[in-house]
Amino acid sequence: MARGIYISAMTPGSGKSLVTLGLADMLLRHADRVGFFRPIVEGSEPAQDPMVRLMQRKFNLTAETSRGGLTRREVRSLLVAGERGEVDSRCLTIYNEVAAHCDVVIIEGTDLSGHDVALEFVLNARLANNLGAVVLAVVNAREMTVPETADAVDVARRELHDAHCDLLAMMVNRAESDAVDEVRAAVRPGASGRPVYVMPELNEISQPSMSEVAKALNARQVAGSASLERDVVGIKVAAMTVGNFISQLDHGNLVIAPSDRADVMVAALASAVSPEFPVPSGMLLTGGLPIDPGILALLSQAPFPVFAVDVDTYSAARQVSRVRGEISSGQRRKVAAALGVWTRHVDEHELLERLELPRPEKITPLRFLNQLIVRARAQRKHIVLPEGLDTRVLRAAEILHRRDVCSLTLLGPEGEVRELAASEGIDLSGTTIINPATSALRDEFAREYAELRAKKGVTLDDAQERMLHGAYFGTMMVHLGRVDGMVSGAAHTTANTIRPALEFIRTKEGVDIVSSVFLMLLEDRVLVYGDCAVNPDPDAKQLADIALASADTAARFGVTPRVAMLSYSTGASGHGESVETVREATEIVRSRRPDLPVEGPIQYDAAVDASTAASKMPGSDVAGHATVFIFPDLNTGNNTYKAVQQSAGAVAVGPILQGLRKPVNDLSRGCTVEDIVNTVAITAVQAQEG
Repeated sequence: MARGIYISAMTPGSGKSLVTLGLADMLLRHADRVGFFRPIVEGSEPAQDPMVRLMQRKFNLTAETSRGGLTRREVRSLLVAGERGEVDSRCLTIYNEVAAHCDVVIIEGTDLSGHDVALEFVLNARLANNLGAVVLAVVNAREMTVPETADAVDVARRELHDAHCDLLAMMVNRAESDAVDEVRAAVRPGASGRPVYVMPELNEISQPSMSEVAKALNARQVAGSASLERDVVGIKVAAMTVGNFISQLDHGNLVIAPSDRADVMVAALASAVSPEFPVPSGMLLTGGLPIDPGILALLSQAPFPVFAVDVDTYSAARQVSRVRGEISSGQRRKVAAALGVWTRHVDEHELLERLELPRPEKITPLRFLNQLIVRARAQRKHIVLPEGLDTRVLRAAEILHRRDVCSLTLLGPEGEVRELAASEGIDLSGTTIINPATSALRDEFAREYAELRAKKGVTLDDAQERMLHGAYFGTMMVHLGRVDGMVSGAAHTTANTIRPALEFIRTKEGVDIVSSVFLMLLEDRVLVYGDCAVNPDPDAKQLADIALASADTAARFGVTPRVAMLSYSTGASGHGESVETVREATEIVRSRRPDLPVEGPIQYDAAVDASTAASKMPGSDVAGHATVFIFPDLNTGNNTYKAVQQSAGAVAVGPILQGLRKPVNDLSRGCTVEDIVNTVAITAVQAQEG
């Protein structure tokens, strides 16, 4: 029977969607099947509710396991007709349909945004009881003093007790950042003695994005950037001369001006493209007046979006001031910030103890990647990203910082990096930026490199030149312990990333070869494929090194290693040079690691399918149950991982480099922001083992 957790706002504007996201992220690492149900939605179509859709996208939930119930209008009509029981009955029916596919269901109550807050509280309490769910109550601390917040928690706890609700936990959200510890000390534990979790207000969440402003005002875009994820940090109404206006403009301001103020438009554009001046988040032109065609042509190249509305400037400014950022908009930056806050302020282990969930049996891609982030965060490491002028790298850096995964250093000309970030609306606060060309570290790094490569004829001048390259500078940071690992390759070749590491980080003791693996995330398990990216034609000893390193990598990431040394032949059935190489490599692995389950040569079908294994290799501990697959050459490995990725819908994470003394990892030049985030997290976990 599914466990239901009802997230109930105890005061308006509680920000309970943050709690929903954090709870889902936690549960998906500890339960096989998680669902989401929103009994009452604000719009006219439950299936299109923003939170329902966000949960589907973010956590790979289906239309069966993430659903809305009734619309607020339907509920109002039923209550007016005196059919309160019908509300409960219909919600229970839909909830049971969701629960039939789940082990635990997150239920998000109403926002207390209606005219009768007391009635909504009673409605939420009744629903929680009728759905058989425990309640996670959320109190909004915004605009309350510390004593008022503590009293609000007591009142909420008493109201839930009087409503006969089973209280799982109390949480305080949107507290002043500098008052979180004070609030935490002031709130009183209930009868259970369990802690009350306190989370701060975050501007990254509450500030609206340009897309949210445009939607709220029904504004039409007339020019500028198509990127609408920029946060509106403030509002500047251009009701003064251009000189005074520019002096008041700050980064992230939304400029509001009448559509006939060509001077303001040109000034805002000039500010955005000048490194020394702030970049607006966007521009809103008011009044519905025609825009000068020449000015409009200039604005077409603006690095910020330009919208127009027909209302006057004052009315537009008032409307914008009422727009608040919502997590349900689904923007990665807001979601990352929300998950970061949850992780920093909620003791997940303690909260899970209250739930007593059964141990999950499957490792889904989402669960694996979530666990990866948690492991990286548990022992924070410092990672350098040499490609600071790649927009994908900057977006990944922002998400990694907001999720509190690790410390980061970006390499590149600081002015250009910050200008690019500002033009793309990316927040790099908390991230260090170093320009190798001007850094005081360059001389030290050059001397070290010249000494290490002196036998290769490298002079100090050569070394100075080499340290201008981000991959060399970043690798030297790793080598000298200034950072714990490096991720590169978004804009450069694999050779560009690996070469510096081979020159002076070098391989671990007893390892002669650097190799790679992909973590293949299938629907219900994780497999390890090696080597699919580095070594074209390894000999028997190299193949054995790859197998041993891959087994260690598998274990490091929670996969029990059972190694299949792949060939076109199984056991003693085939002969030929390549088969003999695999057979010899298998014997080397067995001699070096007698404890490691390994089988080879073995065909892929015998390695993964139990029935095939029973006929081709009966009695083997590996056949039919392999988790680590070692391919005989790069051609086979690279083609196989791509075939499985495309045909089976597997998520391929990697390549992960192995065998180096310190972690350096490569990216594909076609990588996404998510790929970079995952690879940085992997590198941070590798660094924890160092």
